[in-house]
Amino acid sequence: MPALLRIVALAGSLLLSVQAFAGPIVDAAQVAEAIARGAIVWDARDATSFRQAHLPGAVTVAETERALRLPTVQEFNELMRVERAFSDAGLDLGREIVVYANRGSPLAYAAFAAAQYFGARKVSVFHDGIEGWHDSGRAIETGDGRRTPAAVRIAPDPRLSITTDELKARVGRPDVQIVDVRTPAEYAGRDIRAARGGHIPGAVSIPYEWNWVDPDANAKLVRRQVADTRGMALKPRVELRRLYAGLDPRKETIVYCQTGGRASETFGVLKELGFETVRLYKHSWSVWASRPDTPVATGDGPQTCCATGPLPAAQQPVH
Repeated sequence: MPALLRIVALAGSLLLSVQAFAGPIVDAAQVAEAIARGAIVWDARDATSFRQAHLPGAVTVAETERALRLPTVQEFNELMRVERAFSDAGLDLGREIVVYANRGSPLAYAAFAAAQYFGARKVSVFHDGIEGWHDSGRAIETGDGRRTPAAVRIAPDPRLSITTDELKARVGRPDVQIVDVRTPAEYAGRDIRAARGGHIPGAVSIPYEWNWVDPDANAKLVRRQVADTRGMALKPRVELRRLYAGLDPRKETIVYCQTGGRASETFGVLKELGFETVRLYKHSWSVWASRPDTPVATGDGPQTCCATGPLPAAQQPVH
């Protein structure tokens, strides 16, 4: 019996170790633990915001937008610029990395996706960002920060992204599901922000703001109806599971928006929920709509269905 108890205790300690890095989305306490064990913290905001306030020891990457664009293996010069920027910032992809921006900002998730795309294998994202860190009462640093350059070698992983031609070939396939994270008006084609309005046929409409406690938080902040970003906090996991209950986590899941930014947040959330194969269509609607050979659908359709969980079988969306 004592031996069995030791085995159970060991299993428990291993479980706790795994739970320390159980999912890609972390809270302030988990970020503090990551920093204590030597993780690199990447502030994905602009340089001015970084200098005004950042997490202790955080790094900022020059020309971050180049990395977030996820250049392909054919774009050699762009890849070399990203590699130099990561090296100069000391963003060692071989170490644990925590990425943050402002609370609820897709920018943090875009950096999370980029780090994975370029070869990092232990990356998490701090959804509550600088506001959440401040709310937790922890120390804030100012200034340019400290950088220790590293010899970084990037290795783009095309499995995390998808091209327009690859996506076009997947439209209508029963083993693929497509998620449009733009606004319902963009999805329906009433709000046209590209050469054509509408959505990719068969795509499910789940706006990325629905991941938040208050999906209207950003609009309320603009209208000064609220004074802070607390409404942009992430919904509890049980509510997120309900939100995506109409999707099959075993299928290949492709997310898109207008230019790939908003879709990055849903990319991270689906990873958190355990979806097996999630791919980011970085070019998104801006490129899809510009190509005359890509199909487009308009109207609300049955796809705007999944905010409150699964529907009766007769009303389920077509994936």
